[in-house]
Amino acid sequence: MSQDDLTSDVRSNRPTAPARPGGGAAALGLLLALIAIVGVGYVAWRQWQLLHINAQALRTTATLEERVNGMEHQLSGTASQGNLLLQRLNDADQVNRSLREELLSQDQRMRDLEEAVGKLSEKTLSGQDAMRLDETESLLRMGAERYNLFHDAQGAAQAFALAGQTLAGVNDNTFKGVQQNIDAEHEALVKSQSADPQQALDSVAQLRNDLPSLALKPLDEPMAEQNGGVWARIKRALYGVIQIKRDNGAPVDIADARIARELVALDLAQAQAALLAWDDEAGSAALKRADAGLAAQFDAQSPSVQQAHQRIAALLAQLKPAAPVKLGTALAELRNLRAVHALKPNADNTAPSNGAKP
Repeated sequence: MSQDDLTSDVRSNRPTAPARPGGGAAALGLLLALIAIVGVGYVAWRQWQLLHINAQALRTTATLEERVNGMEHQLSGTASQGNLLLQRLNDADQVNRSLREELLSQDQRMRDLEEAVGKLSEKTLSGQDAMRLDETESLLRMGAERYNLFHDAQGAAQAFALAGQTLAGVNDNTFKGVQQNIDAEHEALVKSQSADPQQALDSVAQLRNDLPSLALKPLDEPMAEQNGGVWARIKRALYGVIQIKRDNGAPVDIADARIARELVALDLAQAQAALLAWDDEAGSAALKRADAGLAAQFDAQSPSVQQAHQRIAALLAQLKPAAPVKLGTALAELRNLRAVHALKPNADNTAPSNGAKP
């Protein structure tokens, strides 16, 4: 065993010295002092925080007071403006009341004027109705005469339309039946109208202009046989051997061509005149004669001649005669009603005189 081990054993076996009685109290006092210092610091910190919060609250309060003062100032200004607006509204209400009274007075004046005008219109109404009835009768008579004399369905339809419009202005329900008859006859005239007359006239004029340029039949053209019999075959066989040609000079051929063209032109001119006179029947007859002249004297193989045939066929289709319209019912009924109305005032005037006997 070494010396160091012996020394350590001796130290370990040495009894410990007892603790001093004043050391615990000092530690306790030190702990209490620390606690007191911490408490004082906490209290000081809380007081500083409260002072800071109070200062901030004071600043916020001052700001709020300033805002409240501004709001009060604005409210006072708004109140003054509201009072001013209220005063203006009261003034406007007074003005509106005065205007309402003036409007009521004006309304009453207008009613008085309407009554006066109504009385005047009642006095003049009979004269106006009589003038309208005269105009209606005149238009119906002119339309019927135009259709009967000139076959002008379009002009007659226009006259009947004007008559219906004029009769519609009559303030009397008695003439409603006449109005219906006028409408029926006007509809019949509209349906009986042929194609546009101006278009037909333009087509006939174009045919007359194209007529000098149409090709005539060749002078030596063989005649076409309708039936192919034995004699026809013999004639065709002899025609290849024996040919007969005109040899009496060109002026006669030129004259024949001129006559053929003049005849067709005359038929076209008659058709044009008939269309101008609204005579579709005469126009159709003239066009048929012109078509027959083209077929007899002009070259049927020429495209221009074929086109002329097509134009004439189209014109004939447009000019198909329609069923004649029977007019006069509305005019007769109008005259009868006017005669009955003319007798009514005399009857009304004579009845009191006959009944009032002394």
